[in-house]
Amino acid sequence: QVQLVESGGGLVQAGGSLRLSCVASGRTFSSYVMGWFRQAPGKDRDFVAAITYFGGSTYYADSVKGRFTISRDNGKNTVYLQTNSVKPEDTAVYYCAASPRATGSSSSYYGYRWYDYWGQGTQVTVSS
Repeated sequence: QVQLVESGGGLVQAGGSLRLSCVASGRTFSSYVMGWFRQAPGKDRDFVAAITYFGGSTYYADSVKGRFTISRDNGKNTVYLQTNSVKPEDTAVYYCAASPRATGSSSSYYGYRWYDYWGQGTQVTVSS
């Protein structure tokens, strides 16, 4: 079991930046693939980014590639999402997720059903 707590959301102007953080409980943080998803009102929960166990590989949705960066600090049980050059369409609740599953295909990381643990979410609002 792992519990996830996100922070760092808020109101930001278009073109600005925010850094989201997600702290995980437990002592086996490095055994989880970590992901960020987002959900805007009336829309599905969409994949944003994922990072493997020791940060060796990262994956991004096309809509955020080149603007967002996912990273992790296993010593602090924390995963980050640095959001730069934000746009109004980035407005959503951002969720941190963790998966202890092994997979032979990185395509698994893009699906929300693959993750077993979720945080409560943090709101990001981008004003134009």
